[in-house]
Amino acid sequence: MLSVIIPTLNAEETLPRTLSSLVSAAVSGLVREVIIVDGGSTDGTLDIIDASGAQLLQTPSSRSLQLAKGAAAARHDWMLFLRADTVLGAGWDDELANLFELIEGGRFRGSEVAGAFRFELDDFSGAARVMEKLAALRCALLRLPYGNQGLLVSRALYRAVGGYREMPVMEDVDLVRRIVKRIGRARFVLFRSAALASPARYRRDGFLARGLRKQARLALFCLRVPPSFIARLCG
Repeated sequence: MLSVIIPTLNAEETLPRTLSSLVSAAVSGLVREVIIVDGGSTDGTLDIIDASGAQLLQTPSSRSLQLAKGAAAARHDWMLFLRADTVLGAGWDDELANLFELIEGGRFRGSEVAGAFRFELDDFSGAARVMEKLAALRCALLRLPYGNQGLLVSRALYRAVGGYREMPVMEDVDLVRRIVKRIGRARFVLFRSAALASPARYRRDGFLARGLRKQARLALFCLRVPPSFIARLCG
């Protein structure tokens, strides 16, 4: 029923936990395949993938290309795009199973719904809680989750909106905006379950600095500034 697609690049420290959060759903039959698209890892990532039994694909290091290649290889009707440093919280598989039951019951067609998880940072600081509240506000007002919140979409809807486009940054926002434009905000589901993201980059860059940079990227993208320029300007 569900293909999980994960892009990786030197993800040996975070990938095991990400994969572990999929185990119960794989046992229940909800997750039918895990496709990992590696962008040229030089650490132990490939060994982890081999041990996990996931399908391995390889591309040049470009997340948009990796995601697109994974989607093209997926064999099931639903796809879940997930970052290699994001751990899905307890109950996520039950929420998706309930959604699929509603779809099968005729509540709405699969091509008319998509969803993402609630953003959490794996950090106990007050700054992390502020980042989470800002993400919740963005999602509530705009239905605009980022890639570290996961993205659930049917194969039919993904193809209808054109899939991932090749770009150096903002590939997640670009796809979600096209999805929401097609189905409307009301049919973009925000799940209660958490997507627990690694705080490593926030700690490295500073919570405030990284948060401001992400908001600057979003503002520039919404102003139709080319992603290549955004990448050079904001890093």
